[in-house]
Amino acid sequence: MAASDKVVETVIVGNYVEMETEDKPKDFKSKFSKLFWHGGSAYDAWFSCSSNQVAQVLLTLPYSFSQLGMMSGVLFQLFYGLMGSWTAYIISILYVEYRTRKEREKVDFRNHVIQWFEVLDGLLGKHWRNVGLAFNCTFLLFGSVIQLIACASNIYYINDNLDKRTWTYIFGACCATTVFIPSFHNYRIWSFLGLLMTTYTAWYLTIASLLHGQVEDVEHSGPTKLVLYFTGATNILYTFGGHAVTVEIMHAMWKPQKFKAIYLFATVYVLTLTLPSAAAVYWAFGDLLLNHSNAFSLLPRSPFRDIAVILMLIHQFITFGFACTPLYFVWEKAIGMHECKSLCKRAAARLPVVVPIWFLAIVFPFFGPINSTVGSLLVSFTVYIIPALAHMFTFRSAAARENAVEQPSKYFGRWVGAYVINIFVVIWVLIVGFGFGGWASVTNFIHQIDTFGLFTKCYQCPPQLPPSPPHAANAPAPFPPPAANFTHPPPHVHRP
Repeated sequence: MAASDKVVETVIVGNYVEMETEDKPKDFKSKFSKLFWHGGSAYDAWFSCSSNQVAQVLLTLPYSFSQLGMMSGVLFQLFYGLMGSWTAYIISILYVEYRTRKEREKVDFRNHVIQWFEVLDGLLGKHWRNVGLAFNCTFLLFGSVIQLIACASNIYYINDNLDKRTWTYIFGACCATTVFIPSFHNYRIWSFLGLLMTTYTAWYLTIASLLHGQVEDVEHSGPTKLVLYFTGATNILYTFGGHAVTVEIMHAMWKPQKFKAIYLFATVYVLTLTLPSAAAVYWAFGDLLLNHSNAFSLLPRSPFRDIAVILMLIHQFITFGFACTPLYFVWEKAIGMHECKSLCKRAAARLPVVVPIWFLAIVFPFFGPINSTVGSLLVSFTVYIIPALAHMFTFRSAAARENAVEQPSKYFGRWVGAYVINIFVVIWVLIVGFGFGGWASVTNFIHQIDTFGLFTKCYQCPPQLPPSPPHAANAPAPFPPPAANFTHPPPHVHRP
């Protein structure tokens, strides 16, 4: 490549036309919009990544620790945190490569949001696009389902007058309002608030557990069974696999090439929340967590807990939007509405996307076990295996490596180091994440279906006795009815 070509290339990479036009606000309305609504800086991307990464999994990580044991739980968080940061870095490199090639061809992205399947299509062809689209959409679909399930699971600990299925109906309608949020540009204030909410919740779990102390005769027997061990490991794989929306977040940045290290910094902050909270709750309650996938269920009710529940509910609404917005984009492109300038028309067109999410959350309300299943079967390919393979195939020729827009850092060993790391990621996740993790999580998931059934009305709710008749108010308390007569199945340890 000639020196002049390299200069031109550098200019193109550093100057995306429509992303660089940060016009200074001229009036109060535009200033207000820029401050709260229209974000695109590296800080916005960091808030988005941090907020999206640690959503409801914050409440299920103590459950994973009870399956893994303390030491394995800590090590898996550190290990998968690094691995997730690497594949997010790989995705960012592929985005910049694709974007630069299209910019050279004078393609205009002013009214178009680039997505991961389009990056695969542009770099590797339609077969890669189809595989990437299938995995990415399915993962984001179930990621939205999980947020909806989490809403119903959490609100139940404040108000149990309604069962969890009814709460799912209600929150499904509430989350449908995310159709009015145009793109990731418009999550500036929500990302910031979302991170504050998870920070409060994480430290509430930590402090409340330490103040509560260990329950009587507490046991920390994990790991006891392979099926539990790998189920817990895949939940952590899912925790640090939140970068399925990396491309959309990058496209919302004014300077996407600055994204490379943002996910790593986000992961470091997230670890300061997940490690202390999971370890403290597991220390306090031990094996009781095997039967309580939501950490809120074991902590005594207090104003602080109620605040944490409410904040997590709001945050899950935000995370639902994060997971669902890329699906909205895909649907808009499929029906030809993506470049429509009318927000109301686009919102109306997006509504059909919410319906299957609502339905699946009612069918599979298994808060906790569903995370591991999604992690092993979908996250493993969507954000680990496919990006690593795509990077290797995109730059498999010497010419492609020489002309790459972003060269691998010397700290990673340049191209040789990058290929070694990618091969390790593919083999590890394929065997441990998809193989053993898939076996364990699917086994556990089937066990939940056998125990509670599909469309269960109130998953893991405590048995409720019928109210005593008024004339018997002063009479001795009756014996509880047999378990078979309970409206809801009794809690059950998640064992095969």
